[in-house]
Parts: sequence; C-alpha cells; structure tokens
Amino acid sequence: MKSLTRTIPGGLSRLRASLPGSGPAQKYEGGETPLRSELFSASQMEQHGKTLAALHTLGEDHAPERLLARLAANEAVLLEVRDLVIEAVKASRRITPAGDWLLDNFYLIEEQVRAAKRLLPKGYAKGLPRLKDGPSKGLPRVYDIALEIISHGDGRVDPESLESFVAAYQTVAALRLGELWAIPIMLRLALIENLRRVATRVATDRIDRNRADYWADKITETAEKDPKSLILTVADMARSNPPIVSSFVAEFTRRMQGQGSSLALPLTWIEQQLSESYLTIERLVQSENQQQAADQLSISNSIGSLRFLSAMDWREFVERMSTVEQTLREDPAGVYGRMGFTTRDRYRHVVEEIAKKSGLAENEVARVAIGLAGQGAAGTNGDNRARHVGFYLIDGGLPQLKARARVRSSVADMVRSAGRRFSLLFYLGSILLFALIFAAGVLSETGSHGMRGPLLWIVGVLSLLSVSQLAIALVNLFTTRCVTPRPLPRMDFSKGIPPESSTLVVVPTMLTSPEHIGHLADA
Repeated sequence: MKSLTRTIPGGLSRLRASLPGSGPAQKYEGGETPLRSELFSASQMEQHGKTLAALHTLGEDHAPERLLARLAANEAVLLEVRDLVIEAVKASRRITPAGDWLLDNFYLIEEQVRAAKRLLPKGYAKGLPRLKDGPSKGLPRVYDIALEIISHGDGRVDPESLESFVAAYQTVAALRLGELWAIPIMLRLALIENLRRVATRVATDRIDRNRADYWADKITETAEKDPKSLILTVADMARSNPPIVSSFVAEFTRRMQGQGSSLALPLTWIEQQLSESYLTIERLVQSENQQQAADQLSISNSIGSLRFLSAMDWREFVERMSTVEQTLREDPAGVYGRMGFTTRDRYRHVVEEIAKKSGLAENEVARVAIGLAGQGAAGTNGDNRARHVGFYLIDGGLPQLKARARVRSSVADMVRSAGRRFSLLFYLGSILLFALIFAAGVLSETGSHGMRGPLLWIVGVLSLLSVSQLAIALVNLFTTRCVTPRPLPRMDFSKGIPPESSTLVVVPTMLTSPEHIGHLADA
C-alpha cells in the first residue's frame, strides 16, 4: 500500500488504493480494538483473578488449533503496517507516536514472532485445557488468562502483578503444570495480538491522513494556480464523501490553518458537517490527540513487556506458582528441596503423566506420593530410600503409586514396564531371537543344496556364532533408538557442598617439583 506524494498527477489513482472501501484498506476497517479494559490496581487484579477462575468452565471437546493461524495473520498485518509507515516516512509525511514506536522497535517484534513460532509447535495447544464457553470458547484457558492480564494492564506486565494474579486465580482453580509453563508463550501471543490491534489503528489513521493530505495538497495548489476554481475543488472533496473522523479532521485542519482566509472555505464545510452530530473541529482534534497518546502508551507498554518476557527466569516463576512443587517439598526425607532443578522438573513431569492417565488432579497425585513416602518413613528398617518421594516417582515404588492413583495403563505402557523390570532378559532374548532367525536362514539355504547329517549341525553352530555379532549390533542399534536414557537424580550444590555431603577425593600423582604441586592444586 503506497503512501501519497504531493504530486497531483496520478495522485488520485494511488489514493484509491489506500482508501477505505477499496482494495487493501478494507482489511483495516472495523478492526478489533486494542486489549484495553479498566486499569486495575494490584488488589483489584487479585480479586479479578478469583472472579475469572470462578467464571472459567472447561470443555471436553477438542477444538481445532487456532493460535498458530492467528499468529501468522498477526505477523502479516504487522508487516503490512510497517511497510505503510515506512512509505509515509519516505514521503516526508508526519506519523503518529505509535507509528514511531512500531517502526523503531519492529526488529524486536520480529524476534518475538519467531520465538512464538518456535515455542508453539503444531499441536502444542491441544494438550492444554480449553474453555467451554465465553468470548474465548475453544481457546486454551491459559490464553484467556494472558488476554485478561494484558487487557487490565494496558499491555504492561510485571513480575509482581503477574504472580499475584496467578496465585489468586489458583486459590479457586489450580492450573496444571503444562499451563504454568505455557504462560510466557501465551503472554507473548497476547502481546503480539495487542500490537496487531494497535497497528491496525495506526494503519487506519495513516489512510485517513493520506486522504487529508491529498485533498489539502489539491486545494492548496488550486488556490495558488487557479483561485477561481477553488470552490469547484472543495465541491469535488464534498462529493468524494471523505470520512469526517478525528484523524482526517486533525490532519486536514493542521494543513489548512494559517494558510489565509481564502482556504477557510473547506474548514467551514467540515464545521457544517460536524454540526449535524453536535461536534466541533476542536473537539475532534482533542479526541485525536487523546487517542494517539493512548495508542502510544499501549504500544510502548506491549514492547516493554516483550522485553520483560525475554529477561524473566520462568523456571523460578513456575516453581513458585506450582501447587505440585509446594506439595513435593513436603518430602519426609527432606531431600527434594535440595535437589537440582532438572531432577525436580523430572519428578513433576512424572506427576503430570500419572495425572493424565488417572482420574486424579496433579496435586492429588503429588499428595498420594507424599503419603506413601510418609508411610515408608514409618515402616522401613534402615532403608532410607522409601522415605524419599522420588522412590515412588522414578524408582521401585512407582508401581505402588500407580496402583494408588488407579492409572489406566495401555498395552505400550505394560510392554515398557515389563522391559524395565526384565531388561537383561529382553536384551539377551532379542539377541538370541535375531541370531536364530539369521542362522535359520543360512541353514535353510544350506539344506536346499542337499547337505544333511552332522555336517549340517556343524554348519548351524558355526552360522549361529557368525551371525551373533550382527544380532548384537542390531539390538544395540534398536536399543539406543528406542530406549530413552534415565538420568540419575542430582543434588543442587551451586551454593556450596553441605558438611553431610562432603567427601575426600584422592588423586594419585607424582610430586616432581614445587611448581608442579601448584598446578595440581589449581586443577
């Protein structure tokens, strides 16, 4: 969409491509308003979180994926508006403060769109609970939460208000672990959505100002070259039925005022048009200034929030907000809280998977695991493993936890469970099976050539020994591809090794010189 220049020949044809009701401009008409509701204080946001949780009702049906399509549409609109503003700058047109912000920070917006595509793979949102009704029907519940946070903060997100809102929401309805991890993704999508809506306003404003510039250029040139035809030019403008909106009126008035009494006629015509709606030029100009200030604030807040999303440590946020995390920290052995983040996250994912296959909520599964660990603490004789909640999440107590949670195991789950319990038998049995198959093939080929008796048995034994290496290689290949590694639990010693975990490391070495001793000590 091209910006209009001051040149009159050909100007009308270029203008038509940028006017509402013709071509690309139609997509900006009637655009959705920015996510801007009543601004809430911290206490109001907490109360709103509780109210929103009570209103949310989850649906069971699987709605089609809509977030990725919306993200692609938002990106396309933002790129078009960026190009429109660039054309206006090249043509030395005045652009609004919101347009300035959009242009100066577009590199950041592009980075965040790419990050959103990377963090939101196809099918990701299908695993999140969806709303049954309301304006966000069929969308993930956590996305509606993000929209509410953005809307009542005018695009501004900070750690304190975010945590207080989520904590208040969870006093009524607990969020799942997957939803907590999805909050930064959904906030990013909501902010891009807000930027798209403000950008649409910028585009609409730019189109109206292009129209105002065109008629201001034409009227000014007519007044200079052929003053007698000025009234005809004003009549042409009246017949074109320009939109008497704040952006058009503000730009046209700015161009006409101070140009002499001969150019007062078009302003008088605009005043007459506005009088029918009990409006004045001054009121529309004031309204336009207020609208520009509001759009500038929304877009600056949204861009600042995008920077915040990239800088915040979301691992700490999830752990502070997770009810599963708080429950697991009641570990009777007192070990869970001193473990590394990767190990704690692994424990939480086990709870999440068990909850999906049972009728219990995630926090209820964690509570069952803590209860089993408490029973183990009271009933074991010298074996401290059963006192640790991890024994029931990743070790020998897992079948007991699944039984308590009434997990519905599939055939694949049962095969994997049997494989873990009898891993050596499965490994050696697979090697033997492959070796027998290969050896049988060799024997059948040999037998077809007439070999019989003891010689055939000798060939069979030799064939079995020969193909065993191939069988071992194939089983090893399949094992490394199909069996996922199980990392050992790790403690968090980032703040130093506690006395009960300290040990002495002995490194045999030759003390050949004082300098060599210094190097060994450094190492």
